[in-house]
Amino acid sequence: MNHRWLRTVLLTSIVTGAFIFVITGTRAQGGGSSQASPDVRTAEQAFKNIQVLKGTPADQIIPSMQFMSNSLGVDCAFCHDQTAFEKDGNEAKATARKMIRMQMAINKDYFDGHPHITCYSCHRGAHDPVGVPIIADEEPKHAEAKTGTALPTADQILDKYIQASGGAEALQKITSRSSKGTIILGERKFPFEVLAKAPGRRISIMHTPNGDSITAYDGHSGWMGNPGGGPPRDMSAAEAEAAQFDADFYLPLDLKKMFDQFRVRSADKIGDHEVILVIGTKQGRPPLRLFFDQQSGLLVRSVRYAETPLGRNPTQLDYADYREQNGVKLPFRWTLARPLGRFTIQIDQMQQNVPMDDSKFAKPAADAKADTQK
Repeated sequence: MNHRWLRTVLLTSIVTGAFIFVITGTRAQGGGSSQASPDVRTAEQAFKNIQVLKGTPADQIIPSMQFMSNSLGVDCAFCHDQTAFEKDGNEAKATARKMIRMQMAINKDYFDGHPHITCYSCHRGAHDPVGVPIIADEEPKHAEAKTGTALPTADQILDKYIQASGGAEALQKITSRSSKGTIILGERKFPFEVLAKAPGRRISIMHTPNGDSITAYDGHSGWMGNPGGGPPRDMSAAEAEAAQFDADFYLPLDLKKMFDQFRVRSADKIGDHEVILVIGTKQGRPPLRLFFDQQSGLLVRSVRYAETPLGRNPTQLDYADYREQNGVKLPFRWTLARPLGRFTIQIDQMQQNVPMDDSKFAKPAADAKADTQK
């Protein structure tokens, strides 16, 4: 097992995941463990010393580790020897295995195998479980029920979003887009650019002193490149499906096609925006939550979930600084947040209908020497 690669995946996922919004995944069965199909590598085939999650698709292990990290507020070193991830001897690692078995048993016995009980159910972001109710610092605030106001239908909200974005005709006149700006990670800032081409190609590049961090979808499959060199890697099936969603060039027009059912709910304010919530659902997928500004109709926030054998990893994306460009309105600022961090992308320059060859989205060929070092 390439431990440098594993650390790179865990540490850079917060950056390269800027444009990977996982909305699909295998539904966890049999006590919370997704079973791999015969043609998919299992966890024990790809990793050493797998004891609890045997039979789980290998590409679900890293998301599962991220879910535990998010739930307990710890990093890899809390359980793992950073020089040999498969090594035992850490008491926390042994305890984690016991907790996973307990979680699976509870879900199997009481919830038909669905992962309703997760690490987060008890830990709530702390490595010590929360067992005592918290005393409030002030009187609870009770929201007043809104009466007499009928909610619009999902079709009405999504149609308003199309019109607010410029309308179907204006949207379809745009076939490519080149954007440049800055990604802000805490106190660090790096140049950032995105190239997109209809109907479904996209590449985002963060330029760092150590090299480029790349997330790309070429219209059929996805690939990723990490700073520091090394060959690009193919996305897993779940990553590629998520990247395909993000690469959808005509998202306002295509949302209705993506889900079997929509539910509309009232929601609290987001910043200064009075919003309304639309929840998209489809069999076998986690829900997608979309928050629209009640006045403008524009998309203010999306919340997506990555399914893992242990629970769902949430990703929240806020859209702001909408500007009109060639007859369509687009957000020039995106803020992506996950349980353990967030970053902001601010676009400064945008050009539309730029000549763009498909080769720009293609995965670079890896040389033979790099292949032998995987």
